[in-house]
Amino acid sequence: MRKLFGTDGVRGVANLDPMTSEIAMQLGRAAAHLFMRRAGRHQIVIGKDTRISGYMLESALTSGICSMGVDVLLVGPLPTPAIAFLTRSLRADAGVMISASHNPYQDNGIKFFSNDGSKLPDEMEARIEGLIVSNEIAHLRPTADAIGKAYRIDDAEGRYIEFVKRSLSKELDFQGINLVVDCANGAAYKVAPTVLRELGATVEVIGNKPDGMNINAGCGAVYPELLQKAVREQGAHLGVALDGDADRAIFVCEQGRVVDGDHIMAMLALDLHRQGQLAKQTVVGTVMSNFGLELALTKAGITLARTAVGDRYLLERMSSEGYNFGGEQSGHFIFLDHNTTGDGLISALQVLSLMKRTGKPLSELAKAMTAVPQVLLNVKVTKKPNFDTVPELQRAIHESEQRLNGSGRVLVRYSGTEPLLRVMVEGERDDQIREVADRLVDVVKTHLG
Repeated sequence: MRKLFGTDGVRGVANLDPMTSEIAMQLGRAAAHLFMRRAGRHQIVIGKDTRISGYMLESALTSGICSMGVDVLLVGPLPTPAIAFLTRSLRADAGVMISASHNPYQDNGIKFFSNDGSKLPDEMEARIEGLIVSNEIAHLRPTADAIGKAYRIDDAEGRYIEFVKRSLSKELDFQGINLVVDCANGAAYKVAPTVLRELGATVEVIGNKPDGMNINAGCGAVYPELLQKAVREQGAHLGVALDGDADRAIFVCEQGRVVDGDHIMAMLALDLHRQGQLAKQTVVGTVMSNFGLELALTKAGITLARTAVGDRYLLERMSSEGYNFGGEQSGHFIFLDHNTTGDGLISALQVLSLMKRTGKPLSELAKAMTAVPQVLLNVKVTKKPNFDTVPELQRAIHESEQRLNGSGRVLVRYSGTEPLLRVMVEGERDDQIREVADRLVDVVKTHLG
């Protein structure tokens, strides 16, 4: 049973277990030991978002890594996908991102990338935990010139900006397009406006004044209301909201309405299919993907393969079976031909490219699918036992499925990063699925709240 790693690295309140300097240093030591697989000096890239606790955790990780004789390449505040790219580009042995993504500033997290820019599989995370718990590397203490050094990579921003721009064909630009981009006061506050402006768009920027404590605070992908208002006031063609580490993007159409990730996936998948660029005519989604997405893709001869929630599971499925496009309702989109993780900026460029090439606004492109009514409720829980040990919840789920009678579906799952249980119900009638969801929530509150 893993105690440190969740579905997306190690997460918690900064300076409380497990998100402490002590644990960060141990994670650094364990990761450094695990990734020393070749002769010569070894290097690990460390990036972060704009949280005030990033300084503390960055220093602790650096100390742990250097204490194992491994050098550290510091790139400062940059998006998570930039760390995946830079790990590959700099030929580093691994990468580390310090971020709690869309969570509030008091939280933080640590996630690792292997040398190919991929998130670690469960077994490697378990091995890192094992090294910490067993204390088996405590005796490994290089001295003198064998101790690692830390270097700052001054041109990291520019490297990533050019990398993102290369995801578009050279003849394409966005002149004549007015954009609003919300950087969530997070990791992309510099690079996102730069990329979009260099490609010719007129860009109004909000959420680009981080102070260490305002990341995701009433802005960004979690709170798109600010962006919606700005799009309407500016008369913009499109709004793009990034989250704190910019690995996902939420889009607002020219009418000021949020277009969710399933609609974005549908229109991009159909476009890739038309161009003959959709590998194996398959899109990888999750168990949360709306059934309407599956219907729209099936009509076009495209298969929807579903995974557990989390972009790491999308990536594992895509890599193992040779698919090149996948995503989540929450705004994570993976274009495996371009990067090995969700990348909010690359996603934004793909949406803009489709708008530019077709001459159609996002509101029209989003009609590529019709969503089936869906209710998603989050319930705070004090514990996360296996559902097999909660017969009352099992019975309630079974009764809910019987009531829907094949015309919908029920999904109940724990959040991998927060003390929440998520209840999702889909069906033909709003009133029915709301009743079903409310009943399940009551059972959860009674037995797990």
